[in-house]
Amino acid sequence: MIDVGSLVDACTDRWYNQTLCKVDESVVRLGVVHGEYHWHQHENEDEFFYVVSGQLLIDLEDRSIDLTPGKAVVIPKGVRHRPRAPERTVILMVERAGIVPTGTAAT
Repeated sequence: MIDVGSLVDACTDRWYNQTLCKVDESVVRLGVVHGEYHWHQHENEDEFFYVVSGQLLIDLEDRSIDLTPGKAVVIPKGVRHRPRAPERTVILMVERAGIVPTGTAAT
């Protein structure tokens, strides 16, 4: 059993990312975020974001996606994006196990 609530409660970082478990060739990650992340992309992996609480904005080159609790999105491989959270936000991410969470910095 994974006590996600306890992990969230114990988190004091502004940008926290932890692998919760591996499911076949994918991993489920917990994110507790507040503020902006850098522009980046994942060249070979899609990235799934699901908002548990708070608000996550994902900036793309031509628009922003606004996710609130219960909403999710898949960012396709190779798409330049920047996640940001105007308030403390809890998210779950599903990604291929070999993904580099920081991505490749976009120029």
